[in-house]
Amino acid sequence: MIGFKQFNLVKKYCLPQFRITRFNDTIAHLFEALPDAPLFAELPGAGPHLAPRLLVAFGEDRSRFTSAQAFMSYVGIAPVKEESGKKRWVHWRWSCPIFLRQTFVEWVNQARRFSAWSQAFYEQQKQAGKSHQKAIRSLAYKWGRILWRCWQDNTPYDEEKYVAALRQKQSPLVKRLAI
Repeated sequence: MIGFKQFNLVKKYCLPQFRITRFNDTIAHLFEALPDAPLFAELPGAGPHLAPRLLVAFGEDRSRFTSAQAFMSYVGIAPVKEESGKKRWVHWRWSCPIFLRQTFVEWVNQARRFSAWSQAFYEQQKQAGKSHQKAIRSLAYKWGRILWRCWQDNTPYDEEKYVAALRQKQSPLVKRLAI
């Protein structure tokens, strides 16, 4: 028989995990019921935790964001360019839903592990002298445009189709792909 102290310790540490599991199950159930779920569920690296967060970032109203730039500015992955006199500088957006921006940053870091062109783009940015965070933000900006188009057209992302488009445009990324 366990004592009161042991019971409270079990309750303190096990109950939150149980609640988290229930929340995750509820989120998964609600996500699967949404019509746009297949668009996000099959994204490279999205998985059961990031796919619902990405869907929430876009929402259901396709008229809400008239362009990829409008979406990326809202989410916070579009860079802000400022200039004053002879000086110009670029920084990331401070006024945005931080959770959504973080969702994209986390997701593209996972996506590059499952997407050859994403990894090639990341390596290209790193070789250009960018830090890990700057390279990830650049990749998030690139993915943001791709996802916005997929979402607008209600078309699932197709890695082979995107790589073929890179080849057709003779992108420098193609040389980095070992395909």
